Amino acid sequence: MNVIELQNLHYRWHSQIRDTLAIANLHVAQGEHLFIKGASGSGKTTLLNLLAGILTPTSGSLSILGQALHSMGSSARDRFRADHMGVIFQQFNLLPYLSVLENVQLPCHFSTRRKQQAGNTLVEANRLLDHLGLDADLRNRSVTDLSVGQQQRVAVARALIGNPELIIADEPTSALDTDTRDGFLDLLFREAEAQGSTILFVSHDPHIASHFPRVVDLREVNQP
Repeated sequence: MNVIELQNLHYRWHSQIRDTLAIANLHVAQGEHLFIKGASGSGKTTLLNLLAGILTPTSGSLSILGQALHSMGSSARDRFRADHMGVIFQQFNLLPYLSVLENVQLPCHFSTRRKQQAGNTLVEANRLLDHLGLDADLRNRSVTDLSVGQQQRVAVARALIGNPELIIADEPTSALDTDTRDGFLDLLFREAEAQGSTILFVSHDPHIASHFPRVVDLREVNQP
């Protein structure tokens, strides 16, 4: 089964006369870990926003888990993203007025499906944080009290809670040193494999590519 299927996908910003993205074909299989590399301005963020249903294609088809995302309305896309996708942002986007545990449980407040999958969300949040190596005495504190590496673990736990089928990572290692970056990737892969999630990881850092079984250069598939 393909988790992601793009066919003749085109996207053009209203102010532009040329497409930002023109991808004839891209498939990502269930459980696959895919690294998409590309320089700044190559369309990586635009592609992620299309996959997450934040943007819609100018033309072509975009299916996630067999659902035609391109033909859904905005509310349906929002619900679909909340139910089926975990997103790890470059700046993590953790909420400073919530505790660590509250941040991790947040997706289950927006998705009945993920809440049901998680069961007891507090127990599941603690289980994920245990696996990710975050000390128990930090979990009721504000995320602003945490180091960057600790915040990263919280962001991964939040993306994974409730077993979303697709994990999308938008350059979350860009500010990390090599050892911290490699440790982060090991944790992400281990947890995603445990629950059968597909990973789509986007970055301009070519050194990360060696960690992935499949690498796609956006310049090679994007022909605007």
